[in-house]
This record gives sequence, structure tokens and C-alpha cells, in this order.
Amino acid sequence: MLMKVAKKYTTKNTEKSTLKTWYSLLTLGRKLDDRAPNYLKQAIGWSYHAPCAGHDAIQLAIGQIFTLGEDHLFPYYRDLQTCLSAGLSAEEIILNGISKATDLASGGRHMSNHFAKPEWNIHNVSSCTGNHVLHAVGVARAMKRYGHKGVAISSQGESSVSEGYCYEAINGASNEKLPVIFVFQDNGYGISVPKRDQTANEFVADNFTGFKNLRIIHCDGKDVFDSMNAMSEARKHVLEKGEPVIVHARCVRIHSHSNSDKHELYRDEKELAEAAAQDPLKHFREAMTKNKLLTKKEMEEMDSEAQAMLLEAHKAAMKAPNPDPESIYDFVIPEAYESEKYPEGLHDAEGEEMKFIDALNETLKAEFRHNPDTFIWGQDMANKDKGGIFNVSKGMQKEFGKERVFNGPIAEDYILGTANGFSRFREDIRVVVEGAEFADYFWPAMEQMVETSHDYWRSNGAFSPNVTIRIASGGYIGGGLYHSQNIEASLAPLPGIRIVVPAFADDAAGLLRTCMRSKGPSVFLEPKSLYNAKQAMAVVPEDFEVPFGKCRVRREGTDLTILTYGNTVHHSLEAAEKIASEDGSSIEVVDLRSLSPLDEEGILASVAKTNRCLVVHEDKVFAGFGGELVSLINEKGFETLDAPVRRVGSTFTPVGFNRILEKATLPNTDKVVEAARELLAY
Repeated sequence: MLMKVAKKYTTKNTEKSTLKTWYSLLTLGRKLDDRAPNYLKQAIGWSYHAPCAGHDAIQLAIGQIFTLGEDHLFPYYRDLQTCLSAGLSAEEIILNGISKATDLASGGRHMSNHFAKPEWNIHNVSSCTGNHVLHAVGVARAMKRYGHKGVAISSQGESSVSEGYCYEAINGASNEKLPVIFVFQDNGYGISVPKRDQTANEFVADNFTGFKNLRIIHCDGKDVFDSMNAMSEARKHVLEKGEPVIVHARCVRIHSHSNSDKHELYRDEKELAEAAAQDPLKHFREAMTKNKLLTKKEMEEMDSEAQAMLLEAHKAAMKAPNPDPESIYDFVIPEAYESEKYPEGLHDAEGEEMKFIDALNETLKAEFRHNPDTFIWGQDMANKDKGGIFNVSKGMQKEFGKERVFNGPIAEDYILGTANGFSRFREDIRVVVEGAEFADYFWPAMEQMVETSHDYWRSNGAFSPNVTIRIASGGYIGGGLYHSQNIEASLAPLPGIRIVVPAFADDAAGLLRTCMRSKGPSVFLEPKSLYNAKQAMAVVPEDFEVPFGKCRVRREGTDLTILTYGNTVHHSLEAAEKIASEDGSSIEVVDLRSLSPLDEEGILASVAKTNRCLVVHEDKVFAGFGGELVSLINEKGFETLDAPVRRVGSTFTPVGFNRILEKATLPNTDKVVEAARELLAY
């Protein structure tokens, strides 16, 4: 059966009312584009402006095919005309440009020229060039899962396609057959870097010609009719065939890359003149008069109307309030789910003890039953009887199906980036991902981790990625360099994420439940050596919940506080017991459980009680998370100390594979005992 071909726009069959709409948008967009640099000259704002002149036609087409209520649009920083064509007003464009508090995209929090309207699903994207392709693929996956009619549209410059995550996104979209349009606006330059230094192909879209389930459409992005036809055909193809499309639009950059760039340094006068001669707006005007579609007078009247709209929008935007400096603390992270039954994350349940790994598995299943809009994916997630590299998710695909539990490729950026996008489809969706098979392999996803961490703040509270990132971390398994890392010290500086590290089965279940029920991103670090460890077993109430930011005193004491988390909780408990049996010293062991947020009150109360503190963690002492704990105590609890705070952790070396080398590197009970005795004797 032949597919229907989308309507072909020509000068002969396009209605005059449509042509007038296009011309009005084009001329207003150009006036905004030309005026933007003046705001910077007048010290009003718009300190970053990437001109869209030369991209006018393809951007008009993107905005015109965007269907409100059906589609999701991910524009990039040059997409002024795109967003105007999609429905943003001139005032909304200027509010973003001059970073006012009423800017829809971010309330002045994000860089100018990053236009958005979240309530219309015109998404706020970051300045990390091209990374929003992963979010577009993620939301497209949700569209497909929920049977939603619509497409995700991702727009970017051709040079950003060199980024690895762009290849991951297009590979994933073609493999999963997702409803995405990838628009490459090709102006020949990545700032000053010519296209020939980016790729061997003249057109970057041709790099993907071998991909199955992917259509590639080339068009003249300077020509309104060719661009409209390409975008219309692309959207129609996606909806009818259910597979992604690349639209490669040949554009021209008439001006510098941005107002901080001087293209005269790398483009000669001849090239600049040729670029100006290809002006899409100029050629559209000529086509209108040549074909007697719009008169010169009609276009002049629309030019005047556009100028009046621009001035009116300017006046309104100038009256808009500036952001309140105190507002920087708003929307850092959404409020967490609160437990009514277990407000302190404590219980006195009796019964049979459960393994750490079983507590995780049972909690995942319980939460999937609790919320049918919960999903999980990652590497080795679901293949027959296997459920994750350590079988934490064993049996989940069998119970909940492939639509909710499925494998991801070996592409950590893709796993996390599509989780961010998937959660954009509906607020009640909860996504759990295995961010990597081991924490050591999470680094490719760090770009997306940073992105996810400030989405809520950057969008001024409009969007929160409701994602739990599970990561198997730590050593003591003889894993060596790439199976023994602890990454909490690298993640903790990121505002906007929660970080938890359980040491016992009950806390593992309670913290996982709270993560999965909360809004916002949470990193759930699982000390993998504890999965089947006897010492980590505990009685686990089936509805147990542990709030964020609540430490747990695992052993009461009066002479010394040990602050610890993860694997070293057990070393600390063993050390405390050994010292008590030998000389009667009373050591309090505080299991932090939650690193961000941190229970400052609980920590300081314990230190005030014992007047001595030893910080113990598995990670390296140098630049480890323990340094933050020491700083906290020095700043807020110094007067209560009878001795300096000391730290125990790994040596400042990689972790060796041979068990002898691993033992020399990682902390253990003997090392904790030695440090504790020295502090007690101080």
C-alpha cells in the first residue's frame, strides 16, 4: 500500500492568507533578530544572541508544523524564528532575551536566546549543544508507549551532531522506531570551525544512511516552500510509518555565530557577500512580487505592523520585573515524598531477616504494582531469567512486561538522557534506570547527570525529571580498577539531586521506596558487596519508608562518634564492638544513609554528645565526601570537640585487582580500630 504524500506547497497552490501569515512571521522574526544586539549595546541584556538570519525558512517550517497539544519541540539556541513560528509572542521572545522574571523559559535563570514555553511542550534546553536529542527520543518513547498521536521535534546545528550522544539518540530512535524528527540546520560552521573539520561527508545526515528504520530528507533551508514541504512530509512520515526522520536543511549564516564572535576573523569579504545574497527573507519577498502573490504595498503594510508589534512588545517587556536575588533558592529540587508512618525512617518490626538484594527486588516490584506508570531500563536488565548484572531486577519483566521493563544499549548517556525525556510526557511517570552496570562506567552519563540535576531550577520549576538512578558502587569484590569505584564525592557538588547510600536491607527498601515516590532525580548508590552479605540482612516491613536527610544511630555510645555510610558502616560497627570488648570504650556509630540532603542536626547532636568524631568512608580520603563532614563539624560544632576530627578511607591510589592490593587500598575494621583508639587517647 502506497503512503499518501504530504501536501506540496508551491507558489501556485498556497493560499494567500497562508502566505501573509508566513511573511508576517518572517518579517517580525527578522526585526527581533536584528534588534537583539541593541539590547546588549544599551546594557539592557540579551548578552548572548545567536542570529537566526539565514535559517529563516527552515525555522518557519519547524514552527508551522509543530502541532500544539500533540507535539513536543526541543529548539536550540538559534531557534528564535522557530519559536515565534510555533506560537511564542514577540514579548515572550524579548522577555527571554533580556532575562526578566516573567520569562516563560526560565525566569531569567538560563542563558538568553534559549526560548521555551513549557506549558506548550516547547522545552527548555540547556547550552550543552545538541544534548536535547536524547530528551526528544525519550519523550518519543513515552508517546509510543502511551499510544499518543504526535511527534518529538529536535532542532540543532549540523556541527553538534559530532557529539557522541547524537549518534546514540539517532541509533536508539531508529532501533526502537520512535516518532522523532531530527532537524539539522546546516550553515557550514561550528562557530569558526568549518564543516570539513567535523565530518568527511558534505552533509552530516549522510553519516546515517546505513541506519535501518530511518528516513533522511534533504531540503533547501533557505527556501520557504522547500522547507515547508520537507517538514510536512517528515511529520506525515513519522506519524504513518512510526519511524524517525532526519531533515537536513542547507542554510547560510549571514552574521557571526553570536555577539561574542567576530566572523570577519575567519570569513573573507567575498564569502560574507555571498552569504548576504542568499538571504531567505529577501528571496521570499522577490518570489511574492514575481509571482504576483503579495504586492509590495501589502508587504510594506505588514512590515509596519511588525514594527509596531515589536515596539509594543519592547515596551511591555521593559516594564516586566527583574528576578529577585532571593529566588535563587527556589526550585533547586522538588519536595520529597513524606512518610506518615515512618517519619524518622525507623521501625521495630520483628520477623525473618531479608537479604539486601531481595529487599531491593521486592521493593521494586511493590512500587511497580503501586504505580502502573513506573518504568525501568538499563543494561542486562531483562533477558530470560536475568535481571540486571546482579539480578536485582530478577523476575520484573516476567511480571510487568517488556513495555515497562526492558534493556538499554551499552550507552549510559542514552540510558539516562532518555529517562529525562520520558519523564517529560507526564508528571505521574516514574522512571528507574540502572545508570551503569558499575559506578565505574557511569562517567559517560555525567553530562546527562549534570543536565538532569538543574532541569528543575533552570526551568523555574516548570519541569522536574522524576528519575531514580540506581548504581552499583564500591569494592570488596576483587573487581579492580573498573569495578570498585565510589562516585559520591563527584556527584555531591551537584545541587538538584539527592544521593542515598543504604547499608542494611531495611534502609535499602525504605530509601528506594522514597526515591521512587518523590519528584526530582535521586541517585541510589548500592554497595554491591552487601547484596548477599549476612551482615546487611535485616527485618524489612513491607511498607517501610526512609525519608531523605535522616541519619540513623546504629549503635549508641558516649566516648566517640563514627560518621559513616555504605560498606564501612559494618566495619565501624565491628570496630566499635571490638574496642568495647577490649577496654570498655563506648562508640556511637551513625549511619548517614542520606548524603544529600545531609542530616546536619543529627550529626552535630551526636558529636556534641561524644565530643570526638571519626569519619569513615570507603572512598579516598583525599577529596572524599568526608571532607564535607569535617568542614561541617568545624564550622558548626567546633566548640563541642575535645579532639580534631579524623578520617579513615581509601588510599590515594586506584584499587588493585589482586586481593592483596585491594586490601591494602580499601578501609577495613582494623584500620577503623586503629584510628578510633588514637582519637580516644587524644
